[in-house]
Amino acid sequence: MQLLAMLTMLIDHMGIAFFPDDEGWRYVGRIAFPLYAYALVIGYRRTRSVPRYLMRLTVVALVSQLPYQWAVGGDDINVAGTLIVCLLALWLADRFKHPLAVIAIGAAASVLLVLLPFNYGVYALLLVYIYRYTRDHTTAALHFLLNLVFMALADWVIQIFSIFSTFLIVYAPYVLHKIDKLPIPRMVWRTFYPAHLVLIGLAAYALYEAAAL
Repeated sequence: MQLLAMLTMLIDHMGIAFFPDDEGWRYVGRIAFPLYAYALVIGYRRTRSVPRYLMRLTVVALVSQLPYQWAVGGDDINVAGTLIVCLLALWLADRFKHPLAVIAIGAAASVLLVLLPFNYGVYALLLVYIYRYTRDHTTAALHFLLNLVFMALADWVIQIFSIFSTFLIVYAPYVLHKIDKLPIPRMVWRTFYPAHLVLIGLAAYALYEAAAL
């Protein structure tokens, strides 16, 4: 799963930086975010220390912001920042547990994601909730419904392709295991986001300079 998430994110960002008129790169790139959202949920379940997990995500978000703006022209808060809000919502909901508190936490996180320009916004939080609180066919159905809602309300047509990630997670997990036969070192997984953005930014700058000669 980690390898597929990194490769599809790389394809997505390469498409933005080098082939902005070819949406095929973006279609493939839609696979990436759901895998990262699912990895967040798995990581939350398995971590021994949520504060340390939050700290690692915060470092990644801070380090990645300028490369993100430079490489792909993003004028919003990068996806690592969005995942921080999602992780906080999961953690606080489990700490307080009362239904009203859980609703209030979800609402507060949603308002934050709307008021500030977080990449993926409320969509990210809702998808993380789907992965956290549902299983199997329900997970796939709710993700598909979520895509339809955002397609209708935000004209986010391209995001419909992200359902393929959930289909893999729910119906073909063995495919993800086969893809990840090659183990990914933790340091590679944790540093890939800012590192690949820096490399794309450098490549784009080099091409720009070469074209200007």
